[in-house]
Amino acid sequence: MKYFRLLRVSLTRRKYRTMLTIGSFAVAMFLFGLLAIVQLAFNQGAEIAGADRLIVMNKVSFIQPLPLSYAERIKAVPGVKSVTHATWFGGIYQDERNFFAQFAVEKDTWRDMYPEFQVPDDQWKAFAEDRQGAIAGEGLAERFGWKVGDRIPIKGAIFPGTWQFNLTGIYKGSRQADDTFQFWFHYDYLNESLGPSSNWKNVAGWYIVRVEDPNHAIDAIAQIDSMFSNTSWQTKTATEKTFYADFAKQMGNIQRLILSIGGVVFFTLLLITGNTMAIAVRERTAELAILKAIGYSDAFVLFYILAESMTIALVGGIAGIVLAKLFTLGGDPTNGMLPIFYLPTGRMIVGIAAALVVGALAGLLPAVSASRLRVVEALRKI
Repeated sequence: MKYFRLLRVSLTRRKYRTMLTIGSFAVAMFLFGLLAIVQLAFNQGAEIAGADRLIVMNKVSFIQPLPLSYAERIKAVPGVKSVTHATWFGGIYQDERNFFAQFAVEKDTWRDMYPEFQVPDDQWKAFAEDRQGAIAGEGLAERFGWKVGDRIPIKGAIFPGTWQFNLTGIYKGSRQADDTFQFWFHYDYLNESLGPSSNWKNVAGWYIVRVEDPNHAIDAIAQIDSMFSNTSWQTKTATEKTFYADFAKQMGNIQRLILSIGGVVFFTLLLITGNTMAIAVRERTAELAILKAIGYSDAFVLFYILAESMTIALVGGIAGIVLAKLFTLGGDPTNGMLPIFYLPTGRMIVGIAAALVVGALAGLLPAVSASRLRVVEALRKI
């Protein structure tokens, strides 16, 4: 207990300086938390992607469609268990700033393809029976105050006109990282409403394929793409994880940007804390010399200074991470631009560990200097 008392006295000697240093750690770790949230939001598709799902898209571009007839041909590929498809709608609800993903989906196969999205049986039954039925994620429904039974008009951007939908169900994600800001409606409603001359008639945006064995996914990918290699609608197939990772890269190298910002923040924090500890050691030169004179070892002095630095880092790190977590509990401030907005426990632990590492590195040089202090020379300077 005497050692903890000695540490407490050292930390409270210059209260304002200690608090400012702790505050620096808190601000840095709060920023770390926000960067972790953004990174998770951009990479969430890749992190939670189904190991047994493949995405088949047009080889030219993701925005180019594929014929509906491809579904049966893909289903016949050895190792393929099931196939469904989706088409991006890209409509506007009330205001252009109200962005959210809208998909025209195949009602008979979509639910089985994504069991992680949970819809009550009665609501899915109502959706299947209503040509204008729609399913919204609980995050999206909460954002706009929607409830089952609401009539939702969406103005088409790719598909002209105002489209009316009946909200027949609300899905929930079985995992915290699941995207609950999607809006699904009947592909048949979209396809049957299009004129015969429309380029989007009888085509799908992309196919989702479930394979029986994820270990043989590469074989299925090769067979699917080779099947359509000599057609005017060539395909590019990838695992769901690869697809989402490539899609995130289209937004820029988020990973590199976050690492760059994080690196600058932690380097600056290292300099600030290191300078603070160096000043603290210089101010206590005589006291450290006396500790050595009465029998405390060099190793004790070394760990004493490191403990002080790491305590500051720990307190500030926890404060910053907790503030970041509390910030996420207030809801998504981007109004749905990020598909998920939360800080998982794993990243909180990583943040606190990073703060401790910075605290140890910042206190290392001052601690080594203090441990090598010569008692006679130090006392002579008093």
